[in-house]
Parts: sequence; structure tokens; C-alpha cells
Amino acid sequence: MHEAEAGANHPIDQASRTLAVQSIQQFAGPDAVVLDVGSSSGFVLDALQRTGAALALIGSDFLTQPLFALAKRLPGVPLLQFDLSRCPLPDACVDAVIALNVLEHIADHEAALREIFRSLKPGGIAHIEVPAGPHLFDIYDEHLMHHRRYTMPQLRELVTRTGFEILNATHLGVWMYPAFAWVKRRNRRFLSFSADEKSRMVASQIRSTSHSTLLRTLLRCETAIGLAVSYPFGIRCVIVARKPSTSSQSSAAADDNRSLGGWPGIIVVALSSLSMLVYFITSGNVRDHVRLLAGTLKSLLGGK
Repeated sequence: MHEAEAGANHPIDQASRTLAVQSIQQFAGPDAVVLDVGSSSGFVLDALQRTGAALALIGSDFLTQPLFALAKRLPGVPLLQFDLSRCPLPDACVDAVIALNVLEHIADHEAALREIFRSLKPGGIAHIEVPAGPHLFDIYDEHLMHHRRYTMPQLRELVTRTGFEILNATHLGVWMYPAFAWVKRRNRRFLSFSADEKSRMVASQIRSTSHSTLLRTLLRCETAIGLAVSYPFGIRCVIVARKPSTSSQSSAAADDNRSLGGWPGIIVVALSSLSMLVYFITSGNVRDHVRLLAGTLKSLLGGK
């Protein structure tokens, strides 16, 4: 749904796909069977094909219309239409599952995770991304039919309760978080607007950041640094989890959560503030800049 306005080149979606590809390259074999859930326009499948690895790719979606279009564009990729909470795939049939911004659309997200777990072979991995921050639920989430936004502790608990071992847990969009959080809080005042008005506002906001060179540069830097650290906050939660190979498998090697505390954490917050300052300088309305800064400081200090 986001892709209808953003296309293939929105910086946040490109960064999202980069993380997914990195997970497959790091944790799945070069000839792994990979299921992409919620394929939509197929941009994740495109990114995986560009790696040159001999991956066996499967696309899927709940909606049939994007699958018909995708079948014409990627004729060599098998495509499936199903509800993830009632997945028709057999047990232990895939090596990896990618679910980018899928669980928030599903009422019974626990059932969907159980189906991902069941479909994975022992030792298989799941790369899961969801929107972060329940307090930031706004017209964007409502328009895109999100049931919820998540905190990282909530997502970790949900994933581990399903039976997964967590290999890595991080966030995406850490450096853009202050400005993003302020916009999301501002958007909450429009929840009572008509559906058409909200649709126009959401489309406008997505398009306004689709071609931002600054945003693209920040996210490229963030994903590069993210190879060594895990970010403590951001606009999306990202977890890489593994189905244990055996019931007795030690979890000592699991949860490679490269926490970002102390001086690294301070540096991230400083860079986030710097990115917001650059945004002030390179875009228009001074009054909006002052309001954005005030709103961000209020958010960081715990205000409403």
C-alpha cells in the first residue's frame, strides 16, 4: 500500500530491503528456499535476485491484484495467494521467511507467526519488520489498515513465545526518528478527518520524502553502521530469528543483540539531532522548524 505512492525508490523502503538481504546473506545458505510474505510489487524479490545467489524464491500476498501484475514482471518466480494466519504451505518447507511490514496488518499476528515458524525448516530464519511506537499510531497507520504499532520488548516476547531464538534485534530509521515522531504526533489531530482527506494527506507525506537525498544518505550511513551495532530506537522494529535445529539446541549463540549503549548511544542521539538540524537548514518554513524542535524536545523529555 505504501508502495503505491512511494514506488521502488523510497529511501526507508530501500533501507528495509537492504537489511532483509543482509539477513539472508548472513544467516541463510546461498541456495536457500526463501519465502517473501506480502510481496506486493516484488521489490524484495528484485533485491534478492540482484545478489546473484542461487536462491529459490517464492512470492506471496494476501491480495490477488498485485500478484497478477507481479506474475507478468517476474515470470520465473512462483507466486502464492494466502492469508498468513492460515498458511497452506507444508511443515518445514522453506529455509527463510521475509515479512516486511506484514504482521501489523493481521488481526491474529500470533497465528501468523506460528505459521511462519511451522513453515520453516529446523535452523531456518525469519526476518521480521514492523512499525515501531504504539504511541505514534496516526492517520498513516489508519489509512494503511494497521492494527497496531510495536515496541521492541513486545515484539521480542511475541517472537520468543512462538519458539524462535532471536539472532538480532534492532531498529530502522534511528537518525530520522525525532522529526518522524513529531510528524506522527501532529498527525494524530487529524484522526477525525474524512477518509478522503486522510488519504490525500498520507499520499502527500509519502511523496514528499520519496526523493530526499538527505534521507537516503542518512539511511545508507545508518545501515552501514548497523552491521556492527543494534539501534535502541527508530521508526521500525527489525528482528532476525531462528527456528531451533533441535529441541535441545543451546541458545548460547542466539540473540546476537549488539546493544548500543554508553558513548555509542550518545553518538547516535547526537547524529539524530544533527540530521534534524540539517533538515532545518535545507528546507523551508522557519516557524515549522521551531515547532518541530519544540515538539521533539518535548517528546524526548517525556511530554505529551
